[in-house]
Amino acid sequence: MGSMAEAKPKKARAAAGTRRRRKPAGASTGLTATELQAAAPPGDVAALHRAIEDDGGKVLSIYREPYGGRWLVFAALPIELVEPTPYQRNLSETHVRKLEAVIGKIGRFLDPLIAVRTAKSDHVAKYWTPNGNHRLSAMRTLGAKSIVAIVVPEASAAYQILALNTEKAHNLREKSLEVIRMYNELAQLGDATEETYALEFDEPAFITLGLCYEERPRFSGGAYHPVLKRVEAFLTQPMHKAIGLRHERARALLALDDVIVGQVEALKAKGLTSPYLKSFVVARVNPIRFRPKDAPPLSFDEALDRMTKAAKQFNPDKVKMDDLAKSGGAPDDAE
Repeated sequence: MGSMAEAKPKKARAAAGTRRRRKPAGASTGLTATELQAAAPPGDVAALHRAIEDDGGKVLSIYREPYGGRWLVFAALPIELVEPTPYQRNLSETHVRKLEAVIGKIGRFLDPLIAVRTAKSDHVAKYWTPNGNHRLSAMRTLGAKSIVAIVVPEASAAYQILALNTEKAHNLREKSLEVIRMYNELAQLGDATEETYALEFDEPAFITLGLCYEERPRFSGGAYHPVLKRVEAFLTQPMHKAIGLRHERARALLALDDVIVGQVEALKAKGLTSPYLKSFVVARVNPIRFRPKDAPPLSFDEALDRMTKAAKQFNPDKVKMDDLAKSGGAPDDAE
């Protein structure tokens, strides 16, 4: 109607469930394109250049990366000198086969590895790649003689890059095994604590779970991970000492798992079948589930003790099919 104020058009709302993109930082940082090679490399980078060529490789470029201005060496390396870091996850054969098919089809290798040079007295220098094991394996199968890599002068970068590896999404087992293998390497380097490598380890729970997976490869860590995330913390002792306590925690978790598995088998004997049986039992004995928000947090030992006692007292005869139907979460073997 003419007498009514004209309605203002409403701004379109973002679709439910979508997240707004972060705006660019107000101030620019890093180097301009013309500055990436506008300086002489320092001595350690020049030494790396010589070492690569002494190893039979060929330096293609030396430059500074554009964000932090740190020096990098882009090089072609003999493929036999390149290998994965010894502490990362195992290969996925399916992923390797896909990469072989793609590289072979397009006839080009376009995604350089990241590598660090490691020289030891008992063998020739090697180039460890923390993020390119699948591409490396595919190129070897395809018969490649060399592979291109961005060689990082700082060996410590291998651990950081490994933690941020996105070549193939980790599942819980892969991530945990990768973390404990990295932990065992880093524990030999000095008196650093777990907190020192918080970025690389991501979560303290992965350390304990990694030990469990090493002991029991088919361990259903996903059932316990939500509890561990709430009760685990990085230990304050040097890692070469803390590893003993980590082994104790892993043993306690595996002992709890033995009790849980027994109760799951009892449920199966009653004729109850579900891919969520273990998660269901763990949820029933979880001491944090209904704990008041203002209650003091439980320690790892307190939580495991309570869960173990509750698991032993769990009565399968009181569980009905309707109870299982109401339970949610990931299937027990979804790792």
